[in-house]
Amino acid sequence: MNKQGQDHIYRIALDAMGGDFGPAETVKAAVKGSSLHNVDIVLVGEEELLRSELDKYEYSSRISVMPSKGVIQEGQHPVKAIRSNPSASIVLANQLVLEGKADAVVSMGSTGASMASSTLAFGLLEGLERPALGGNVFGIAPKVSILDLGSSVDCRPSQLVDFAVIGSVYAKIILKIDNPRIGLLSVGGEEGKGNKQTQETYELLKSRDINFVGNVEGFDIFLNKADVIVCDGFVGNILLKFGEGFLRAMEYIFYNTLKDSLTAEDSNLIKSRFRSLGSQAENGGGPLFGVNGVVVVGHGSSRADSIVKSFNVVKQCLELNLVNAIRQELADTTNPN
Repeated sequence: MNKQGQDHIYRIALDAMGGDFGPAETVKAAVKGSSLHNVDIVLVGEEELLRSELDKYEYSSRISVMPSKGVIQEGQHPVKAIRSNPSASIVLANQLVLEGKADAVVSMGSTGASMASSTLAFGLLEGLERPALGGNVFGIAPKVSILDLGSSVDCRPSQLVDFAVIGSVYAKIILKIDNPRIGLLSVGGEEGKGNKQTQETYELLKSRDINFVGNVEGFDIFLNKADVIVCDGFVGNILLKFGEGFLRAMEYIFYNTLKDSLTAEDSNLIKSRFRSLGSQAENGGGPLFGVNGVVVVGHGSSRADSIVKSFNVVKQCLELNLVNAIRQELADTTNPN
């Protein structure tokens, strides 16, 4: 878990069965990403299926296979599923890190399963009640981070304050933003706007030693009003999915309006550009903040190129020792509760 030298070769445990397109896309990503990002990949999944996919490629000894049995699906109760199937791919991927046989976990599978299994394996950082999923998710606003995006759908104000602290550290360490501005997502910019949860969180954030700039609204995400936007996972996940759908709709409208005058090259350029503005499905996912280890969770619909990007996210987190930085910031800031 500690920061390594820049020449250290990291080993990533990849939940090869997770996501809508595993294991075909996860194996493809491992083959491409191991050399591109200079990492070793342990594919955790059904051995026969993984070997069949690997036979389609030329690959080096940097890719290995860890047999598992079964996969925890979206819709299953995560903790119950983990207890009933302790040999599932995501569970064994976390076990590899716990045993020191890998440095980090990557999964495009069930967010709930990733959160539950990594929390059980590594525990939470001291002072935290829940982990948070987030990061800079929209290419159209590449320096804006949003927490939480779905790992905690019901949050107390004190937990939202923890998300603000975590997001501030992420923005400083990963995005290189000095003194990140923290905004609280609400239905109006004025103090006092929002529901009871938001109002209470506002008061707590004012008392913390962070750069809290007050309430922000949905459209402020793209207007440079804040660097870190805090909300519970219920709102955050809806926001994420709305953004994805909106960009897809805009791509469709734009393309169909101009298709008769577009060359094939222009068409591909438009599609590529819109996808670069998209969310985690295209950008490699983000860290699961708050667990005592490096876990990167991506979108279930991620294809190989996006999964490859997640390997770089892992390397950033490890090289910059993000987990320890969050631990230190939580210890240094005083929670009024």
